[in-house]
Amino acid sequence: MADSIFIGKGDEHPQALVLRRANRHGLIAGATGTGKTVTLQTLAEGFSRDGVPVFLADVKGDIAGMSMIGSAAAEWTVKRAAEIGVEGYSFADNPVVFWDLFGEQGHPIRTTVSEMGPLLLARLMGLNETQEGVLAVAFKYADENGLLILDMKDLQALLAWCADNAQELAAKYGNVTRASVGTIQRQLLQLESQGASHFFGEPALDIQDFIVIDDSGRGQVNILAADKLMQSPRLYATFLLWLLSELFETLPEVGDLPKPKLVFFFDEAHLLFDEAPKALLDKIEQVVRLIRSKGCGVYFISQNPIDIPESVAGQLGNRVQHALRAFTANDQKAIRAAADTFRANPKVNVVTAITELKVGEALVSLLQDDGSPSPVERTLIAPPRSRVGPITAAERKVMIDTSVIAGKYETVVDRESAYELLNAKSAAAQAQADADAARTTQEKAAAVAAKAQAKADADMAKAQAAQARAAAKPQPQSETSKIMESVARSAASSIGRQMASGLGRSLGGKAGGQIAGNVGSSLLRGILGSFFK
Repeated sequence: MADSIFIGKGDEHPQALVLRRANRHGLIAGATGTGKTVTLQTLAEGFSRDGVPVFLADVKGDIAGMSMIGSAAAEWTVKRAAEIGVEGYSFADNPVVFWDLFGEQGHPIRTTVSEMGPLLLARLMGLNETQEGVLAVAFKYADENGLLILDMKDLQALLAWCADNAQELAAKYGNVTRASVGTIQRQLLQLESQGASHFFGEPALDIQDFIVIDDSGRGQVNILAADKLMQSPRLYATFLLWLLSELFETLPEVGDLPKPKLVFFFDEAHLLFDEAPKALLDKIEQVVRLIRSKGCGVYFISQNPIDIPESVAGQLGNRVQHALRAFTANDQKAIRAAADTFRANPKVNVVTAITELKVGEALVSLLQDDGSPSPVERTLIAPPRSRVGPITAAERKVMIDTSVIAGKYETVVDRESAYELLNAKSAAAQAQADADAARTTQEKAAAVAAKAQAKADADMAKAQAAQARAAAKPQPQSETSKIMESVARSAASSIGRQMASGLGRSLGGKAGGQIAGNVGSSLLRGILGSFFK
């Protein structure tokens, strides 16, 4: 069929995925060991040959074989190609670029904390509604104050600042408690221990580096090394959801194209939905529903079809169902649910067939050219043309070193952002506080010195006044002076009387003598008194 990807041979018809309907998304489901990986590899190769770039996660390490040409040593591939009548089957490699969040098995993939956003970060850290609100406040403050949140240390610095200034933030943004901030900080530490710090930073991923067509017209196959990443399933799911969101926000509206611009394979899809809050499920549903108009197809790979919520499963038009095992009541429920999603075929008992399918066989229903689903058929899946299985470390290194983007993302860039600006702000505030404290100390010391000086001046003034009063007051006479003055007065009185008496007698008898005596006595006392003074 022209403009389609041959998937396999059905009981009645060849099964091919129509390229112009490939952006209607799809599902590959089945129990472990039933052939899901081979189906994924066959589809990815078909897209690449038709000039459609793809992105897929290599959870077990065996998808990496797409970078190498297949070999006749894998006899089953040749046998299957002959069995289903694949025309012109030959071995070929694919234009693979390896990626790795940890930068160990591929080119590093990074994004900034700001681009991830508070909603996905809250999901990544498992925050409750209150803590998510505090995180949103921190992002809002950073946005309004021109603080770039690029890496983990930026976010840590921002949260520490929020804790120290909680009262100031509460007046504008709402309550921010130290307890909530502390919980977020502890969750960040756990993420760092899981290697999330490798994911946040610059240079950030340019989505256009995924959407590449090589010189021969083949779409680039982007393979994410996810074996180590799967040890942190929440980080894995959040990263892939971020990537979907980034594609949705970056790519322009193009409507229905003759073939997709990019096809995205989401392995272990149940991790995306496990314990996801309603707000996140709504976002996933929105992205899946609308991203088709951006020219992107999304294909979920999961063991059980009921792992996908109904609101999302309803968007998946192309379906490949490998065998399921009916060991438990839940398994039987899953089988019935899977059977109900296919367009009925009177010749196929879907419930029975799902449990009878062999490895490499699947129930297939694909959207036809008119957009309607084809009746379900048992189908033998076509074999890949590239190597089925892992590659060696040496082969991987050669692929990385010779990649078209070698060296673009390997060196970390650490430009001025929230960490540096908030530290500078804190340092300036501390310096101002120290200066204010020093000034206050100096002012207190000056006040104490002035008070002491004033007291000293007052004491000095009092002493001088006391000295002045003492100098102005007559000095008390000593006992000797008093005796001498008394003797002098007595002597003066006696001598005066004698002299006056003699004078009076000389002047005029007794009466004259008496008068003269009194006068002479007073006069002589005055003379002698002055002398003894």
